[in-house]
Amino acid sequence: MCTDLHHPSGPQRAAATAQQLRRALAAVAASVALLCCTAPPAAATESPGQKIADALRHSPVHVDPSLTSAVDAEQQRELAARIRRTHLPIRVALVPLVEGDSWGGKPEQLAEVVHDRMGGGPAILITLGDQPDDISAREWPSDAHQSFHAAASVFFQKDMKGAGPAKRVARAIDIIEAGNGDAVYERVTADLGAPAPTRTSADGAGEKSASGQGSPLVRLLALVVGPVLLLAAVGLLLRRRSRLRDLSTPFALPRSVFAAARQADEAGLRDRAAEEVVRLGEEARTAQGAPAAVERALDAYAAAGTVLDRARGVADLAGVFALVAEGRAALSGAAEALPLCFFHPLHGPAVRRIPWRPLGRREQLRVAACETCLRAIRTRRAPEVLTDRQDGRPVPYFEVPAEDSLWAATGYGSLLSGTDDSLAGRVQRGDFTRTRD
Repeated sequence: MCTDLHHPSGPQRAAATAQQLRRALAAVAASVALLCCTAPPAAATESPGQKIADALRHSPVHVDPSLTSAVDAEQQRELAARIRRTHLPIRVALVPLVEGDSWGGKPEQLAEVVHDRMGGGPAILITLGDQPDDISAREWPSDAHQSFHAAASVFFQKDMKGAGPAKRVARAIDIIEAGNGDAVYERVTADLGAPAPTRTSADGAGEKSASGQGSPLVRLLALVVGPVLLLAAVGLLLRRRSRLRDLSTPFALPRSVFAAARQADEAGLRDRAAEEVVRLGEEARTAQGAPAAVERALDAYAAAGTVLDRARGVADLAGVFALVAEGRAALSGAAEALPLCFFHPLHGPAVRRIPWRPLGRREQLRVAACETCLRAIRTRRAPEVLTDRQDGRPVPYFEVPAEDSLWAATGYGSLLSGTDDSLAGRVQRGDFTRTRD
């Protein structure tokens, strides 16, 4: 019988079949691997900020599904049409904000994340605020269209009371388009510092304060300072944390410095102030900046040392930090750098100037406020205020007569008269006289 050389035997056929199967499995595995490697990015899990940014690329208005009952589809379309008519880079992202979420419950953090995920550039992002019935706006570059105050002013407009988020956002868009957010905010908050109406008792007579006087100062103590200050002037240093971000300049006082300072007692605060004075001196002596800037920093260093040596309380030690901040601002070269927070300088650097009227006074001031105090005033709450002692009792530091306190006269830098005026210059000319024997 003749054997066909081209026809494999049983074992050969089995081997060939196994080899073909292995090749087929390898091809399938390679295909799966290729599909996995080339899967589109959308298949990967996206961050909440990225999802919002992607949604805003398709429409200028994004509303979280949990809020569609408050801002329905028709209202979203109307807001989008309103935005397009402005020809401005406005975007609206309405998502719930709660402590512990992806942005810590902070509208500014949400805005920063979404703006970054969208690639940066000029933009205006409107979000919900961190208070009920409030909205917030963030803008890049800052204040180009006065968006921050445009959104903030809506909260105080009487016809917006009880209005839903869609109407509030629409009003903010209109103000942003008009470009007069600062003026609108100043107008609607002009009475923020006015004395509260006197409560009327059952017999119709106006009630006086517990002291029987009902004076603006007593009301200010009751609303702002509180009874706890009768225990110790430093008690307020242990309350509330500032939510300021660190400054980006290399010589800026970091947020941790102020957080630690607020938690220290007077002796600990003095030690920390001394550390910052020494550090400022080292930075000024090794700085490579413009000679004039270095000279201003050295002046601030010398003045801070003078105040530290004569300091007689927390108010003076806060002045040391204000002088250190002034010196570091000079080294950083930051144009028109804001001073420390007017209301409580140990909150850290201010983020914005706002109109403010002290209780019982007619004149309105423009003071620099930190994020925490700014939010308190916007929501008609009393900001935390640094206290000083007058006639043996604690009072808000700015209630001390200006001739007796450099800090009351200058608001720790908020009330200086111009670029040629400085805390260091006032110390050098002898204005810090309150603690002299």
